[in-house]
Amino acid sequence: MSKFSISPPMHSAHLLSDSARLRNAKCRIQQFTHRIAHRGLFRFVLAFRLVFAFHLLLAAVVPLAAQRAGWQHLGAVGRVERIPDGIELVAEPARVRITAFRDGVIRVRMATNGRFATDRSWAVVEQAAGPAVKIEETDDEVRMTAGGIVVRVKRSPVVISFLDRKGNVLSADDASRPMAWDGARVRAWKKMPAEEFYYGLGDKAGPLNRRNRVFTMWNTDAYSWQESTDPLYKAIPFFLGLRHGTAYGVFLDNTYRSSFDFGEDSAVHYSFGADGGELNYYFFAGPEPKTVIEEFTALIGRTPLPPLWALGYQQSRWSYDSEARVREIARLFRAKKIPADALYLDIDYQDGNRAFTVDRKRFPHFEQMIGDLLAAGFHTVAITDLHIKKESGYGPYDGGLAGDTFVKNADGSLYTGDVWPGECVFPDFTLSRVRRWWGSLYNYFVHVGISGFWNDMNEPAIFNRADKTMPLDVVHRLDDGGTLGHNAIHNVYGMENARATYQGVLQLRPNERPFVLTRAAFAGAQRYAASWTGDNSSTWNHLGMTIPTLLGLGLSGYPLVGADVGGFVGSPPADLLTRWIELGAFQPLFRNHTHKDSADQEPWVHGPEQEAIRRRYIELRYRLLPYIYTGVEAMTRTGIPLMRPVFLEYPQAEEFYDENREFLFGRDLLIAPVVQETLDAYKAKFPPGEWYDYWSSEMVAARPLMEVKPALDVVPIFVRAGAILPQQPQVQSTSETPEGALELRVYPGAECRGALYLDDGHTFAYTRGVYLRVNYTCERDKKTVRVRGSAREGTFQPWWRGIQVTVFNADREPRELRSGEGTLGGWRYDAKAKAVTVTIPDSPGGWELRVNY
Repeated sequence: MSKFSISPPMHSAHLLSDSARLRNAKCRIQQFTHRIAHRGLFRFVLAFRLVFAFHLLLAAVVPLAAQRAGWQHLGAVGRVERIPDGIELVAEPARVRITAFRDGVIRVRMATNGRFATDRSWAVVEQAAGPAVKIEETDDEVRMTAGGIVVRVKRSPVVISFLDRKGNVLSADDASRPMAWDGARVRAWKKMPAEEFYYGLGDKAGPLNRRNRVFTMWNTDAYSWQESTDPLYKAIPFFLGLRHGTAYGVFLDNTYRSSFDFGEDSAVHYSFGADGGELNYYFFAGPEPKTVIEEFTALIGRTPLPPLWALGYQQSRWSYDSEARVREIARLFRAKKIPADALYLDIDYQDGNRAFTVDRKRFPHFEQMIGDLLAAGFHTVAITDLHIKKESGYGPYDGGLAGDTFVKNADGSLYTGDVWPGECVFPDFTLSRVRRWWGSLYNYFVHVGISGFWNDMNEPAIFNRADKTMPLDVVHRLDDGGTLGHNAIHNVYGMENARATYQGVLQLRPNERPFVLTRAAFAGAQRYAASWTGDNSSTWNHLGMTIPTLLGLGLSGYPLVGADVGGFVGSPPADLLTRWIELGAFQPLFRNHTHKDSADQEPWVHGPEQEAIRRRYIELRYRLLPYIYTGVEAMTRTGIPLMRPVFLEYPQAEEFYDENREFLFGRDLLIAPVVQETLDAYKAKFPPGEWYDYWSSEMVAARPLMEVKPALDVVPIFVRAGAILPQQPQVQSTSETPEGALELRVYPGAECRGALYLDDGHTFAYTRGVYLRVNYTCERDKKTVRVRGSAREGTFQPWWRGIQVTVFNADREPRELRSGEGTLGGWRYDAKAKAVTVTIPDSPGGWELRVNY
């Protein structure tokens, strides 16, 4: 949620190349003159174009020529020093340190003045545990072998290449542009093969593939962002490169404003660098895309297991501005039997927009309301923006001032900026004592039963400034007694805000999993909070952009994310909202949120026909919760996102490298949603292997394309042949215990397997063994299909006693069904669906079902 402003986005234009600047200048000229031309001023255009172009290009080229001349590239290696975990290269006046962080991960640091700075990171949590290194030197190069990766360094100039053990080059510096510095700026240039694709960098607009574009890492309040807007809310300086099935990754561990140029400057190299700090990056050797993501998320930490309710449907608005309205929304959800788990309170529940207050006129029975909602199965999520109104008598301000907790100007005075409550001060979250103080402010809200907390505006967003944030010379204090300017802390400020909230709530409620939602982030913020894509718009274009934006976040180590369903800015027409709810059912975070000046956006608006379709997909979300929760639990252990691009599972399927519509939801569900306004048919692509239509259960034989033209109530969903999909009976919220049997949908095929994970959904008892894990497999020959459930792992007792097993692709009625030594009765055969269904008792020690023909 942002204040209405149309100040231009800030870019790191000074980090861009000559050619990129010229292209930008040309684009501005064309856009300006085209607008004039449309008004009929053609003669003026001709003259203006010459004059304007000359001055604009002159302004761009002259300083850039000086900038290029200002880069000081690494020269020859004067000396090689061997250190326990790698090598240090002396290339006066600089030094380069290359170390094996662990098998498959190499760290590269460049000290431009020959002295390495204190080794601190806001992102990295893993401890180095590299393999033994082998160093070999010749007159021309130095080779460092560490586990499965080889680092080759040319001596003159210093050019670094990363190879696998077979000698295949994974990534290499551009020999014509070794690593360099220009004052405080640092940069690296690497070769860019013609067929290499690039992904990641957090929440970036536009296509999933980042090639041929340049991006800035600078957390920005980007109200009503569009496909060309950059930067956005998060700075995650990590990318994955992929070429012919082989992948690698690069993480630039630098919090200053940075940029990544994937082809604007040159068709043969890409580059990355920052305005300040150290050139300090990690290289992940892969070579599978999944391995890269696993290596990166091990380095920066993974998302903790969220409470189960956070995976249900969430309803929000800026704002449900009275207790009566909140209660009415909750009543309508239950009356209309539309499942939901969370209701959000935006800033209007507060007294004068002051964080940690309640407007008692609008919410006279606030505590009782929270309790009543919880009793009805609704978890309340309350916004708590980080700005503190500068006002004597306001508790958080008085307490924070007394404790010296607020950010200061360079001269030592208190920094203030205008945000929602007016003039505000800002906690100095880089201090651990300030984070503890902030966390303590949640005591009342936690006590009354608020379940989750929403940290918005934490880029940090400041009103009435062209740059929309704090001045760069604002001072942030560190625990070791040092200080850093806002230019070094800006990108991690929001993360440290989320960290303070998460740790504070955990301290207050130590056996309950916190749920925190943050807008701004740096690499590592996923350890503390879920996130969303900010102030999107209620347009078909934004519906389409939802998919690559969320996929890009997942590939950047941030998997628990969502986009505002229906769009935040504007009022969606009926069909757009319906399609968005359909897509939202397959987002990791399923939240409907909108602007206070927009129309109502709850699932029941636009009449009963639209309501019925929307209910169907929200219900499907809840039926799939066993599959979703199992995937999310795996995500917390591996870093592999639930919502993932097809190439993550099928890296050899190059036709998906540029795919922006279809995606996988877990390993086994392929989603091919409608994201355009037109009614035309489109081609659905299939990964290798066979797939089933989820709705009809018909097998889709291995084929590259299938034309689909779905009706408004249909999302094309396909299931991998070989999947075993757990589902549950319908519930109205996760607080409700499902009634009946667990459902297993078995789709025979290659690698036939599935899994199920379950626990109490809200405490940390699972860390003490109170969970349930079961693996499922199936085999098929001409006469029999065998389905097996493994012995249970863990001590958690499930809600079901029986399992309803449905085996698809049964082209004829079976002769009998057996479990153990006994023959089963009560089964049924559906000839149209080609499915056999039977309910069997669950057994803690495992079970086997045989379908005999």
